[in-house]
Amino acid sequence: MSRQRVALITGAARRIGAAIASELHARGCRVVLHYRSSADAAERLAADLNRARADSAVLVQADLTRDEGPAQLAERLRELSPGLDLLVNNASRFYPTRVGEVTTEHWRDLVGSNLRGPFFLCQALLPELRQNSGAIINILDIHAERPMRGHTVYCIAKAGLAMMTRSLARELAPEVRVNGVAPGAILWPEEEPGSEMKAHILGRTALGRLGSPQDIAGAVAYLGLEAPYVTGQVLAVDGGRSLNI
Repeated sequence: MSRQRVALITGAARRIGAAIASELHARGCRVVLHYRSSADAAERLAADLNRARADSAVLVQADLTRDEGPAQLAERLRELSPGLDLLVNNASRFYPTRVGEVTTEHWRDLVGSNLRGPFFLCQALLPELRQNSGAIINILDIHAERPMRGHTVYCIAKAGLAMMTRSLARELAPEVRVNGVAPGAILWPEEEPGSEMKAHILGRTALGRLGSPQDIAGAVAYLGLEAPYVTGQVLAVDGGRSLNI
């Protein structure tokens, strides 16, 4: 019987992170569900997954924007799970930061959650990933390549994460593969845009509709579990939005 693979998904409690966790679980992984403050949602997801397969989901809490957060998460994972095969850096903060109004706290929060935290978590978990010839998947954004008005710091952070993806793919080969998935219009932000903005976004999306979290989850599962000769790539899952952005 083959060894059960272990996947750590950051920001796994809700939205795209929960879909990724559920997809990897459905493909046989034992999942480690990281959350920062969404404890109730994380506990509900873990309970659902464990009802489907006993002892197949565990929870870890950490604030990855804090200096000690990545190391604390890595240590907690070692207490809960024997090894690691797949790290999915999904946790992210997203909100507008207009130039002239940006504070150092905005910078720490957005860069910390979207770039600094993922980097130091990768570094902290390198021994486990190398031992199992594992993989890292970073959740990016199509706006890592083309900026979104009013979101300068977020775009800077995601652009850094895109370069981190390619740089780590070179640095960590051949033991560890590193790839990224760049969503387009999948879920509206929790503070939804108005109807005119929604129509504008979908009008510039070749397929003319929103995607679903399952579209991202499927891409993560492919790159993380089923693509042994793919590394250093960023897959846009955007319905063709980047053709017209």
